[in-house]
Amino acid sequence: MTSTAATEPTVPTEQTGTGVGDRRRWFALAIVMTAAFMDLVDVTIVNVALPTIQHDEGATAGQIQWITAGYALAFAALLITGGRLGDVFGRKRLFLLGIGGFTVASALCGFAANPEMLVASRILQGGTAAMMVPQVLSIVHATFPAHERGKVFGLFGAIVGLGAVTGPLLGALLTEWNIGGLEWRPIFLINLPVGIAALVLGSRVITESKAPKALKLDLVGVVLVTLAMLALVYPLTEGHENGWPVWGFVMMAASVLIVGVLVAYERTKTRRDGSPLIELSLFKVKSFAAGIAVQTVFGITTGIFFLTWTLYMQLGLGWSPLRAGLTGVPFSIAVSVAAGISVQKLVPLFGRKVLQAGALLMAAGVLIYVWQAGHYGLGIASWQMALPLVVMGLGMGLIVAPLTDAILSEVPREHAGSASGLINTVMQMGNALGLSLVSVVFFTVVEDHAAQGGTAFVDGFRSALLWAAGILVGIFLLMFALPRRAASDGPAETAEPDAERELVAAP
Repeated sequence: MTSTAATEPTVPTEQTGTGVGDRRRWFALAIVMTAAFMDLVDVTIVNVALPTIQHDEGATAGQIQWITAGYALAFAALLITGGRLGDVFGRKRLFLLGIGGFTVASALCGFAANPEMLVASRILQGGTAAMMVPQVLSIVHATFPAHERGKVFGLFGAIVGLGAVTGPLLGALLTEWNIGGLEWRPIFLINLPVGIAALVLGSRVITESKAPKALKLDLVGVVLVTLAMLALVYPLTEGHENGWPVWGFVMMAASVLIVGVLVAYERTKTRRDGSPLIELSLFKVKSFAAGIAVQTVFGITTGIFFLTWTLYMQLGLGWSPLRAGLTGVPFSIAVSVAAGISVQKLVPLFGRKVLQAGALLMAAGVLIYVWQAGHYGLGIASWQMALPLVVMGLGMGLIVAPLTDAILSEVPREHAGSASGLINTVMQMGNALGLSLVSVVFFTVVEDHAAQGGTAFVDGFRSALLWAAGILVGIFLLMFALPRRAASDGPAETAEPDAERELVAAP
């Protein structure tokens, strides 16, 4: 489930070229929405093909994790910087640069000669997505007058819901069809014609815009954030295969020290020019600090679940990619339905309790799945998974849509843009951390029970689910620090687009 929201959406813009009344703005909207859809689908399309990639390329468990975690980590590290680059150099320019890079990276993924090249290409893909994605809603804000944005954001929400359902199914179909004997490669190559068309058309119809007073870049902050995450994620991902060497624990300890250096530097940066990567004053707002913790931990949960779920169905149960993809449809539909109801009907009546109910509902669905996976073993059917998946999907939908508004409800309006960018960043970082933890909560159990054959994957999956259930209970408790109700006159308008992206940040 990543973020198409602009990191600084409320900053006034200067436009060049045609005005907002130009009919071409609707063609421009179609192009940026197509690019957003391409990114959203790319997040979800890969998971269902991972077992095939592992089989065809002989990828290790660590490499499988890096194919997904590398994308999330690069996206998270560069997301805020991507938004600021658009403010400084022009949103259209950065959007075209990002989509061009994303298309090239997709080609490199599709033609990767080995797992190492695929991992490197996925990291490049995540970095270029971070250049492209923040510009989408910035371009919308710069192109459409306020009275038309509601309609535009409604279309955006529909695109998000479609991406949640389409990604896994498209990945399954492309892998199953084995087009031209290419096996899994079309899941990346399909981006080429779309990306080229968006690049050519976008250069003609998108209106350029910049922020008249953009924040300065904080490249040192980006480096420190990336180093801190790598120092934590790399040993967790590689430690299991290397017998948990001493250097791994040293790196994890070093990540804490790097975070300390980051905080000190960001304070200095704030005093010097007022444009840090991370606005530390935001953490003095109790609801924001708690919400960031919820968002991070929720990312960890989804990172763990979606990867282990795919491996369990295809490697453990021996299901085809198509059957695995179809099995997930009830989950995607439940998420979309609950997300719509939660924002429109439930949150206005019950406030924070809706999010807490979502956490408990997800935990209940996870525990039902634990029981069913153990009870039915290798003989479990797709329809028997429908109940826990629907319960989990409903719970997730109650969380992802209203969470951003709840986090931002007490944030000063002048910091809403920085806060929304940070929310999406930590979600991706949590996702990357969750994917790296798969080595600990899943692969360790699978290898310990390897003599049991496919049952080992059942045991590993149940172990991962129990971890997820425990984390969800922790999320429920953290949510008590969120405001009982989001302020109706707060910066919800700015936050709204961010909530949409989280629907598909994790799968």
